[in-house]
Amino acid sequence: MATAYRRLLLKLSGEGLAGDDGFGIHPGVVGGLAEQIREVHELGTQISLVIGGGNIIRGTSAAAQGMDRTQADHMGMLASVINAMALQDALEKAGVPTRVQTAIEIAQVAEPYIRRRAVRHLEKGRIVLFAAGTGNPYFTTDTAAALRAAEVRAEAVMKATRVDGVYSADPAEDASATRYEQLTFAEALQRDLHFMDRTAIALCRENDLPIRVFDMRVRGNILKAASGESVGTLVCETLD
Repeated sequence: MATAYRRLLLKLSGEGLAGDDGFGIHPGVVGGLAEQIREVHELGTQISLVIGGGNIIRGTSAAAQGMDRTQADHMGMLASVINAMALQDALEKAGVPTRVQTAIEIAQVAEPYIRRRAVRHLEKGRIVLFAAGTGNPYFTTDTAAALRAAEVRAEAVMKATRVDGVYSADPAEDASATRYEQLTFAEALQRDLHFMDRTAIALCRENDLPIRVFDMRVRGNILKAASGESVGTLVCETLD
């Protein structure tokens, strides 16, 4: 199997790290993800990652319950650092060199985000985990993923989530929802599909970064996506 990309960014759902527990970090799930990422790394692909923090706290949910939004968002950023450290541990146990870079400086546990240093790590064959979002409240980790992908000149964004693609509506709430094989950025924005926030989609569109959305719970999907196989939903500028 060959890689379809020289450099890609993988966006992982924080909730996905909890497995069936629904909260926290499940070591078996994290270990399995590390093995799948190692397989892609062995193809020669340069990989960077952004991980959400929803398995610990979601800023928007906490704000909806009365917490100050800025405070809640910063807590979510710190949750993503915890997740990045957990995945770093699993990746290095799998024999893959990694670096964690954070948008909020935590010098004792991670490097600060420096674009040129991140690119150099990638060129040396290290996986770089970008944590703490963009460092700003009111911006999602999806937007952080799009931003970091553009900054390090990735060729695509792979969004690994708990749904097997992009649907016309929430399949958990609407049994008639249909899954798309492909979408243009314009269609995704016009139909107000919520697989990513609008800022992230627009940023990917402006930087010609195709997005592939797929189910992270299916073993082998990360490798298939990195190899260019048709898995989940592809969102791009023009359809084939």
